[in-house]
Amino acid sequence: MPLAMKKGPAVFDGQKIRRHYDEQTETWWFSVVDIVQVLTQQPNYKLAQNYWKVLKHRLNKEGSQLVTNCNQLKIPAADGKSYLTDVATAETLLRLVQSIPSPKAEPIKLWLAKVAYERMQEMADPARSLDRARETWQKHGRSEKWIQQRMTGQETRNKLTDYWAGHEIKKGDEFAILTNIIHQEWSDVSVKAHKDLKGLETQNLRDHMSEAELIFTALAELSTRQIAESVDATGMVENATAAKTGGGIAKKARLELESKTGRKVITRDNFLPPSSLVKAIT
Repeated sequence: MPLAMKKGPAVFDGQKIRRHYDEQTETWWFSVVDIVQVLTQQPNYKLAQNYWKVLKHRLNKEGSQLVTNCNQLKIPAADGKSYLTDVATAETLLRLVQSIPSPKAEPIKLWLAKVAYERMQEMADPARSLDRARETWQKHGRSEKWIQQRMTGQETRNKLTDYWAGHEIKKGDEFAILTNIIHQEWSDVSVKAHKDLKGLETQNLRDHMSEAELIFTALAELSTRQIAESVDATGMVENATAAKTGGGIAKKARLELESKTGRKVITRDNFLPPSSLVKAIT
């Protein structure tokens, strides 16, 4: 799985396009209204929303699959809060562009195609995404030790998801369910509860883990994969059992370390800017 930037808006012609990277499916999702706003050259966001609402209704009446292919995700708005927003992949948006007469159509098609091309480059040469991720973490002030642990943990994660993909586990919901079983087992908190503890919303939890949290996550996922491989676990039931066992091994190690150091491994610490942290706590 590539280590591309997972969050944050892209920029087209000076206009921010909100987007989200789904790690489980390795897919970029873009805000449809943001694209519509660019295409219609409409400075008023509410009017752009209304344009999309009317267009969506027309496309539905015509039996178009475009609306069906859209999804909804919580994405931060201008007021800093996150709202459910219609999102679509670059492929779906390239088709949607054809439905909106606009002088911006061709440039945005080229921009979306570039996004897709960069993704293809990363699939052919994963080192590109690794280099980009390292540069981003360096810019954010992460230490080389933390970066190395993050990348090592990602490699461990990739091997586990590769195993799942080859043993009747579906990307998306089933990956997420197994991931949460492992996390809950080793840490005693769910992925969501861990994110809440750190004051995270759309951010990637692993990008805000401490070195110890990364290490124990990797240990749990490494143990899960090796246990699954040893019994050729196939399907959700067998892999869920392996996930609980693998997570349990890491939990024993965590409890042992905590008893020796007197410090909890799970922490509310994160790498959010100070203003964001204050907002999350209050």
